[in-house]
Amino acid sequence: MSQPTESPEPPGGPQPQEYGGGAGATGRDLADVPAVEVVSTTALHLMSAAAVQLGLAEDLPEHRDLDEARTLIESLAGLVVAGAPRLGHHHAAPLRDGLKSLQLAFREASTVADPPGEGPGERYTGPVLPA
Repeated sequence: MSQPTESPEPPGGPQPQEYGGGAGATGRDLADVPAVEVVSTTALHLMSAAAVQLGLAEDLPEHRDLDEARTLIESLAGLVVAGAPRLGHHHAAPLRDGLKSLQLAFREASTVADPPGEGPGERYTGPVLPA
């Protein structure tokens, strides 16, 4: 008699229905997450991706794609500026600091400097220049 075999995990990992009831469970789980956490997590993902595109990742120091970095920083700036009034200073301040650091890193990495106020995200934050 042959032993039953486990079916292999589908490509891309477990499917949502394996976590307690499908897409409806995911919606219920998200309903329990505070908005400040969703915004902060999204901002951190954008920051991490921008840092990688700027060549700041320790495991990919030679990687640099300034066009991708610009898009990510623009998106981050829009999120931070729009969300800051609702997030409060305690949550918004570190996001603003991270954004500014990425904007300055972009200026440093760019071979052709954007005019003040035209760098990534500066239409939302105003000009960001080194101190």
